[in-house]
Amino acid sequence: MLGTSFLRWRRQGKRLGIALLFVVVGTGLWEFQERQHKDAYTWMGVPTWETFRPTTMHRVLRNDGYLVGWSDVRVNPLWVSYQVAVVDDSSIGARPNFQTDWRTLWPVGTNSYAGSGYDRGHLAPNYAIAAVHGRSAQVDTFLMSNMTPQRPNLNRQLWQRLEEAVMDHFAPRFDRLQVITGPVFPEHFMDNVFNRVGLVEVPEAFYKIIVVPHSEGPLALAFIMPQDVRGNEPLDDYLVTIDEIEARTGLNFFPDLTPAMEAVLEGERRTQGWALEEVAKKPGRFQ
Repeated sequence: MLGTSFLRWRRQGKRLGIALLFVVVGTGLWEFQERQHKDAYTWMGVPTWETFRPTTMHRVLRNDGYLVGWSDVRVNPLWVSYQVAVVDDSSIGARPNFQTDWRTLWPVGTNSYAGSGYDRGHLAPNYAIAAVHGRSAQVDTFLMSNMTPQRPNLNRQLWQRLEEAVMDHFAPRFDRLQVITGPVFPEHFMDNVFNRVGLVEVPEAFYKIIVVPHSEGPLALAFIMPQDVRGNEPLDDYLVTIDEIEARTGLNFFPDLTPAMEAVLEGERRTQGWALEEVAKKPGRFQ
């Protein structure tokens, strides 16, 4: 009996060792590819951590059209980065099926959220990625590594309205946008460690950063939206600074900014030029 238990634990240890080796190799491959791909998906540097901790440590997964900062501790994307532009043809292909992502250390199945009361919430959005980057990129948005648990009123209403504003209002206004989005967790890891859908930790809120990446005088809007919204609230109720998001997440966005530009872009809440009032209370397409 003891021998059987030892062999079982030995096999499990070997599998975990192989998985960890895979993570290390995958991280190294990203570092090798970073210079080639980061400019297509990010502006002013790939997001990183302010302080190295287990809860902020992540690996970068490259997909067609977007990047994911994946946490094997949270079993969540800590951030997703993508760029969008104004499009002439708003039609996209049929909605793809959800897919597991073999690159995640812990398996997250397509039915992992079943019966939980949470939606499989996209971070890189289906429509925006499909319209700008094409069918292959749209298919990649249905990887479970792009999903995070969202309450229906948030996912289907308030969050969707913000995604619509990005493509229907902001992109035509500015032509090109950089977007970074992701979850917000409670400050203390142990306060939320057992709040999970299967293996996936449930966030308490979500952030979205939208930047007009002019080389001189870039503009930015930033939002944090909690899980417990009704869905019909004005978008501008949830405006924050990028500094506030960094404080809540432990991440460092746009690390290549000069200190002077960072102080203005990340430290100030400025809505001039965005005409946010035109869409703040606008209902979503499907409401």
